[in-house]
Amino acid sequence: MTGYGKSVLQLPTKKISIELKSLNSKSLDLNARMPSMYRAKELDIRKLIARNLVRGKVDFSLFVEITGEDTSSKINKTVVKEYIKQLKEVVDGDAIELLKMAIRMPDAITTERDDIDEEEWSLISEEIDKAIANIVIYREDEGATLKQDFEDRISTLRRLLNEVITMDPERIDGVRARLEKGISDIKEKVDENRFEQELVYYIEKFDITEEKVRLENHLDYFTKALDSEDSNGKKLGFISQEIGREINTIGSKSNYAPMQKLVVQMKDELEKIKEQLLNVL
Repeated sequence: MTGYGKSVLQLPTKKISIELKSLNSKSLDLNARMPSMYRAKELDIRKLIARNLVRGKVDFSLFVEITGEDTSSKINKTVVKEYIKQLKEVVDGDAIELLKMAIRMPDAITTERDDIDEEEWSLISEEIDKAIANIVIYREDEGATLKQDFEDRISTLRRLLNEVITMDPERIDGVRARLEKGISDIKEKVDENRFEQELVYYIEKFDITEEKVRLENHLDYFTKALDSEDSNGKKLGFISQEIGREINTIGSKSNYAPMQKLVVQMKDELEKIKEQLLNVL
């Protein structure tokens, strides 16, 4: 959700610059800066930005640079003359110096707040649309890069899952061998049928068939959601949580060092996916 958009409007007496900056955030956090005369339009601006950007920590700035004779600040001549008159009664100074002092006095400068010219605002509104379009393009370019990164990492998770599936029979054989060796070491005669029943029960506790199937389904669902045209950052976040659950369960049940190494790699890939999901709407 990081992005930047800018647009500049040149009017006869002023230049208006509009900037939008966006950083990651779970919701829309909008900060708007603009001259006081445009504050009446702030709610409209917020609605427009919220409709188009949806989420992110967004800074909106509208800067005005006066390039002509138009200015809202005026010298209050009557007040300044009165200040100079009073100052002359206190000190006999140079007229320029007295003027410098008077102009810094309260009410020497007045600011007239003009109403917004609707024709001017219409032009400004079009420039805001352009700035929003620019930041959306920026986000889409970043999104394309992120999509490729997600696809690569999901592909890596599939590869690691396939290695787990391939390794699983070897793991079960290892569990069986360890149990048989344990019985042999204590040199106890056991009922073979009972031992086999207990062995099956014990091995079932380490069975990860369901986890493997669910994990594969979650990876498929993630890929499908990734290709959706809708805004789906939160959905991808939920799916990644489910992926994490299955990976953790496989790790806790594996009881086999080579498989646990694969699980660690899977967790590392998933954490990188979760970090990048903060950038998705």
